[in-house]
Amino acid sequence: VILTCESIFRIIPIIRFELYNKESSFLVPTNLINEILRIFKHHFLYQFKVLTCISGVDYPENLYRFQVVYELLSLKYNSRLRFKVLVDELTPIETVENVFCASTWWEAEIWDMFGVFFSNQYNLTRLLTDYGFQGHPLRKDFPLTGFLEARFNFPKNRVAYENLELAQEYRVFEYLSPWENHTK
Repeated sequence: VILTCESIFRIIPIIRFELYNKESSFLVPTNLINEILRIFKHHFLYQFKVLTCISGVDYPENLYRFQVVYELLSLKYNSRLRFKVLVDELTPIETVENVFCASTWWEAEIWDMFGVFFSNQYNLTRLLTDYGFQGHPLRKDFPLTGFLEARFNFPKNRVAYENLELAQEYRVFEYLSPWENHTK
């Protein structure tokens, strides 16, 4: 085992350490994520050369609403690490594309889905939603139906957007089981 808590605690500032199913997870300061990832990529004892994923998590009840998770893999030592940073809705995170060039797509995806902004990221574009889309659909306060309905308008030969209105009559459901006797 190349990773010992003592060696890691000596080289990086850690806010919180979690160990779950033999997988280490570190909550680190947001402003130091570039330096921390660079250390673990290039240090000869660690060599986490592969960024396997960047994920976003939304906790709307927390002060720092979003958690951005970086998952690293060391092929040489067959080991994985997870680094987490906390961010609110307004504070940007520094991009890590200068450390891992593959992070560009994931950062754009997190911006598209959650609205977390990455500073110095040259390609923050909508990847999974339409260009005229308003909002960020993986936020927990995003309405389940969305705000607009997109449909193709044949006379105008283009996509038309209309405000979404879901009107439904009030219905009463009787949840009777066909396997039970419901006679009175």
